[in-house]
Amino acid sequence: MAHPQIAIFARLAKGSDTPQRVIFGQASRLSRTMHAIRYNASRDEFYVGNPFAQAVLTFRGAANGQESPIRTIQGPKTMLDTPDTLEVDPVHEELFVPEDNKVLVFPVAANGDTAPLRVLRSPAQDGWRAAGGIAVDPIHNVLVLAGTVLGEKNKGGYSSPYGDNREALLIFDRLASGEVQPIRVIRGSRTGMHAIRQIEIQPKGGWIVISQMTAGNLPEPEGTYIGVYSINDSGNVPPRWKIDGKPSTGMKKPHGIALNPNHKEVIVADMRLNAILTFYFPEIF
Repeated sequence: MAHPQIAIFARLAKGSDTPQRVIFGQASRLSRTMHAIRYNASRDEFYVGNPFAQAVLTFRGAANGQESPIRTIQGPKTMLDTPDTLEVDPVHEELFVPEDNKVLVFPVAANGDTAPLRVLRSPAQDGWRAAGGIAVDPIHNVLVLAGTVLGEKNKGGYSSPYGDNREALLIFDRLASGEVQPIRVIRGSRTGMHAIRQIEIQPKGGWIVISQMTAGNLPEPEGTYIGVYSINDSGNVPPRWKIDGKPSTGMKKPHGIALNPNHKEVIVADMRLNAILTFYFPEIF
């Protein structure tokens, strides 16, 4: 079993450098499964889900050691079930949590047993299902989910050879609420998308950046990449740019991603290498 912890490294850390800080222990309320961490610079705090406790935890930015969260969203009113991933909108001060066929939206300062501000749901027929990856563009007011479409009408005769679960990018209005279909869907054979794990958005330019790991059950799957789409893309289209998983890039199975606009970097967590890779990617900044 993995040791539940959050490790904070220097931006220029390399090789076997040790972390500058580690958050761990019973007081932290962390679990062994954390598939997304989001930092909010405007409040100097970060957010992580605990799917086993059906909770969203908020830590101060300088948290260290056996430190408790400063806030915890948890309880029956929250509608949280398995909050595996999340996203923060620092401009409108909201937290977005995907939960299978819905997305829960909370105030960023929510604490305790708090009901969502709004809930975005899949229609009962020919709808969609979220699969973890999520990002918000607060400038262009779009919400992007990794997931799949349901029903033959939406699938259009195409299915990923690795199964339909997270082979599509679903684009919604940021303020969407109730039963809503996406305004655009990126999906199909030309995309090379089979298992999107995480998403980031660079609002300057409206670029969607994804980690595509092809198949979670294969140790070194083919066709993995970091890809870039526009928030205005739709249909069966290839990425505008991509970094392929191959020996020359050193990447094998990309999982987590983060953007560093100040230094024009894309930071990738590779689950096969158990390593963090940093790429210079000026085109999207």
